[in-house]
Amino acid sequence: MKLPKYRLHKSSGQAVVEFGGKRHYLGRYGSPESKKAYDRIIREILLARDGQDAAPKVPAAVKRRLTVDELVWHFLEWAEQYHSDEDGPTSEYSHFKYACDPLSEVAGDELAEDFGPARLKAVRQKMVTMGWARVHVNRMVNRLRRVFKWAVENELVTPTVLEGLRAVAPLRKGKTKAPERPPVATVADKWIEPVLPHVSAQVKAMIQLQRLTGMRAGEVVLLRPCDVDRTGEVWVYSPPKHKGASRGATRRIFIGPKAQANLLPFLERKAEEYCFSPREAEATRNAERRAARKSPMTPSQAARRQRRTPLKQKRLRYDVGSYRRAITYGLKLANKAIEAEEKERRKKGGKEMTLPRVSPWSPLQLRHNRGTEVRRDYGLEGAQVTLGHAWADVTQVYAERDTALAIRIARETG
Repeated sequence: MKLPKYRLHKSSGQAVVEFGGKRHYLGRYGSPESKKAYDRIIREILLARDGQDAAPKVPAAVKRRLTVDELVWHFLEWAEQYHSDEDGPTSEYSHFKYACDPLSEVAGDELAEDFGPARLKAVRQKMVTMGWARVHVNRMVNRLRRVFKWAVENELVTPTVLEGLRAVAPLRKGKTKAPERPPVATVADKWIEPVLPHVSAQVKAMIQLQRLTGMRAGEVVLLRPCDVDRTGEVWVYSPPKHKGASRGATRRIFIGPKAQANLLPFLERKAEEYCFSPREAEATRNAERRAARKSPMTPSQAARRQRRTPLKQKRLRYDVGSYRRAITYGLKLANKAIEAEEKERRKKGGKEMTLPRVSPWSPLQLRHNRGTEVRRDYGLEGAQVTLGHAWADVTQVYAERDTALAIRIARETG
């Protein structure tokens, strides 16, 4: 069997190795970490080639000799498949990779069987020195426990290893140097409105939908006509993916008249197409630029044909990251417009004049706005059902009452 080579991936500058029809990125090309990762992969291929499956499994004879790095590699191979959907690996897989970085840095060469509470605390201290917030550190340490729980489940380490790690208490507020993350605050409407003229119609509609319904950013980007029940006075949106799906919970978002007016122009499409498309936003933006063009096109420009398959084509839908970046860009343009207005006023008035800048905000704050308003006007239960915080084991009696309340809230205010 020919072993795969250690190669340079030119566009990213990372080392890469390919085998089994999959590409594995190893880190910065030429770095000791990437070479160590390459050696580990070759070792696994050699262990797996004698009559074993294509996906490397650890032979019983070497289970107890696994290093932490090798254990992490096995876990991430499994997690990449388990925490995936039709769009590829989910954010949970990325969180695990992120958590395993300080683990490998502190204890990568040590035996996984010898990894105990003292070493976990050393990894946690590494996270603190990296500037991670206290709550974030506790979440990442819990993810590392889940790595070792998976290892126990698959008989890669003994159960006593996991029991030792469970003895490590979480970091307490005021008892650690890890910084505290400020709570997510609401955002005033005076900071939302100036951004709307500087984003695409798609992003503007998503902002207004979040503001009126309290849906998550990950839910608004997935909206399709086929997922919206428009038979009633209040529409019901059932996201194809949502935060509680793995627990068996259902999620229904109630869309009232105001939100319906924002959404309606984007429902005129095929039932399974995404309502909010960056590709459509770019096409509209290019058409507006052509219409506003003052100089005539040159013959060569007029004869130029668009590529059938552009090298860099916009996606068919936004994801949470591109949606957030679009808002950030809108904030930047809004502040530039304020600066331009300042200059114009100074020219006319002949004196210094400073206008307030738009404060940064994120999609999550729009959801907090909605929750705060509903709680103020309808109580804690109203906020809970509107934001979808009910657990899967809520009784049917309460579920019916919650649905009626959420529909009333959407009809009156959404």
